[in-house]
Amino acid sequence: MRSLVWFRSDLRTVDNTALYRACKLSGGDSKGAGVIGLFVVSPAEWKAHAYAPAKVDLILRTLRELSRSLAAINIPLLVRIARSARDVPQTVLNVARTNSCDALWFNKEYEVNETARDAAVTRACTREGLKAFACTDQSLIEPGEIRTGEGRPYTVFTPFKKACVKHLSQDATVPLPAPRQLAAMPVLPDEVPTSVPGWLSTVPADRWPAGEATAHSRLDSFVNTLAAAYKQNRDFPSLAATSELSPHLTVGSISPRQCVAAALAANNGSFDAGNDGLVCWISEVLWREFYIYVMHSFPKVCKHRAFVAWTESVRWLNNDAHFEAWKEGRTGVPIVDAGMRQLVAEGWMHNRVRMITAMYLSKNLLIDWRLGEDWFMRNLVDGFLASNNGGWQWSASTGTDAAPYFRIFNPITQSERFDSDGAYIRRYVPELAALGGDVIHDPSRLPPIARAKVDYPDMLVDLSTSRQRAIDAFAAAKP
Repeated sequence: MRSLVWFRSDLRTVDNTALYRACKLSGGDSKGAGVIGLFVVSPAEWKAHAYAPAKVDLILRTLRELSRSLAAINIPLLVRIARSARDVPQTVLNVARTNSCDALWFNKEYEVNETARDAAVTRACTREGLKAFACTDQSLIEPGEIRTGEGRPYTVFTPFKKACVKHLSQDATVPLPAPRQLAAMPVLPDEVPTSVPGWLSTVPADRWPAGEATAHSRLDSFVNTLAAAYKQNRDFPSLAATSELSPHLTVGSISPRQCVAAALAANNGSFDAGNDGLVCWISEVLWREFYIYVMHSFPKVCKHRAFVAWTESVRWLNNDAHFEAWKEGRTGVPIVDAGMRQLVAEGWMHNRVRMITAMYLSKNLLIDWRLGEDWFMRNLVDGFLASNNGGWQWSASTGTDAAPYFRIFNPITQSERFDSDGAYIRRYVPELAALGGDVIHDPSRLPPIARAKVDYPDMLVDLSTSRQRAIDAFAAAKP
């Protein structure tokens, strides 16, 4: 039997469930055996799902690394282009037919559109007599497998996490090895394109080195050097204190299973005791798991809907000028502007600042969180619908485990607490670099003559009155 492995958000050879099983099935040396890899470039899907140019660039660079790794074990990677999502099933089927494949293997994705696409591909294969195998790989546990005592989906993180830890402790999940070298390469691999029209990234490629080896190196470095202080340092954006593995998890050059296994190995196998930094980081990986679970269990969050239904009635102001100022990092709130400028420059933003900027948009500016969610996706190298949506709905008080609507970050206080010396602000808002003391966090504290000399905008809104305005808007919507 010859197998076709359809790669998507799983661009790696180690701990790739579909690849590993396909090689077990088709790794013999008989005539007609072997494994072929496939990646479908689908610009229409990428556009519909607001892929960032930086993310597309990372995908292509990761694909080139993947192609080399696959070729070393005699698996060619083919690359095809599908004009639209509707063309994907026929594109996959044509590759399978042309290369005499008997089976298709892929790892599941859980967004609504992706689920429908994969079902269409499976039906097309079945009609042609091909076997199609879908594997659990993007998440640690198949979404929906764990439920509350009443048989319902979890909607709160803490009990979900406890159930996850119990499940994983009883059914230890060990990363799969890379497949062994196969007998022969059935066909020659394709050249991986270096770019796709419409997705020209301005983020320097060296900011996000690509590939499986890079991801493993970053994981090892984090676990062995940074993880011990992760809990204490993770909220300070000027520090290199986080793993920065989210881009690799998004494109799949590393798996959540590998991340958890490495952390457990360094923490004597414990999920909730031992090194506080490792325990905290495992919890963050499980937040990603939770948001995938929520997306699968409540598909409406894929459809621009709030998880908490009554928040759909909030009357957003949606001031266009304010939204543009927020996107461009000229709100007059230094920590917010620093974050928004980092997003555009690097395709990434520190998680604490993601919360600050999201809450400022949805609460102080009273702009619909969905507009901010979309802007993040259009710029993030690690844009992943489940996590991005979950984070935005948390900040906007519309989602699971959301901050109560009357709890609103004061961005100045957040700045003073988590960027006390202003190092993060100075890096991304250089026009404030000469300011010292508390005025770096709020230039309006400068005497009028000194303030007039600083080329930096005044605040768009008063933080106190805009906070109360948001509370009133949510209170008016709440039944």
